[in-house]
Amino acid sequence: MTAEPTSPVPHRPQRPTTPPARSSAAPPTETVRPDWAAIDELPTPALLRLLNAEDRTVPAAVAGQLDRIAAVVDAVAARMARGGRLVYAGAGTPGRLGVLDAAECPPTFGTDPALVVGLIAGGRPAVTAAAEGAEDRPDLAEADVTALALTPADTLVGVSASGRTPYTVAAVRAARAAGALTVALACNRGSALAAAADLAVEVEVGPEVLAGSTRLKAGTAQKLVLNMLSTAVMIRLGRTYGNLMVDLRATNAKLRERARRIVAEATGADEQSVHRALSATDGRTKDAILVLLADVDAPTAARLLDTANGHLREALRAAPRAAGPS
Repeated sequence: MTAEPTSPVPHRPQRPTTPPARSSAAPPTETVRPDWAAIDELPTPALLRLLNAEDRTVPAAVAGQLDRIAAVVDAVAARMARGGRLVYAGAGTPGRLGVLDAAECPPTFGTDPALVVGLIAGGRPAVTAAAEGAEDRPDLAEADVTALALTPADTLVGVSASGRTPYTVAAVRAARAAGALTVALACNRGSALAAAADLAVEVEVGPEVLAGSTRLKAGTAQKLVLNMLSTAVMIRLGRTYGNLMVDLRATNAKLRERARRIVAEATGADEQSVHRALSATDGRTKDAILVLLADVDAPTAARLLDTANGHLREALRAAPRAAGPS
């Protein structure tokens, strides 16, 4: 249910009752709420309370799709465990959110940059500058997907607030034709995007406070789902140990300090021992934890992790002197 404004909206003359002609009805995410017609006359605190009240409805809308998101996570993780890739495709804000999520996976989970990929209509320049016409170009989507040479082990997630963006729908269709698993992430029910995909997550956020500005609630919903998807998939793939980021890449001073804290938290070892373990493993956090908990040298830790496909718990169980927490 969409929250009502928390403060009265000043009076404004009623809009014409006859709407302009449309080629098709506006989707729910782009409909206009008449009771919000004068938000520009609200005092700033009241305006912010209204925006905040609407934002609070988004997690509940996402919660309604958790079973579908779980099915997507398991399907994606199974394919990535076989060497598959995760690809996001979208235009405008959804495209940028996909690129952002893909870019955050290497430093967070130590993934190869080619493992999680973001496609955006208009290419990389569209990340920082609007390329509005590109979203109407199915041919661009087909070319972008073809360039990836997708296989049945790969997954492409099409992200679109309306669920009818031509670039995104075409990307999903091209990926499906290549045999990849396809997923639709939209904010309206019964969309063309959902119809084109194998699996669909439809987070119905309703009208935006600023009519049609789907970077607001719809963008927030998409960010939440993408966060869940990539994080849960990486947990399933063993790229965490409990709730610790043990596969992070310590590429700067902040991350090196974080790696030190994670190894100390996971092992309970003193500062000198943590430093020695990280030095012996060239800063690889997961390997350092295994060195300390299983009392093995760095090459043995690397071998155990390779045999366990990177799952630290499995490597600990296989170690001759595994002594870490369960």
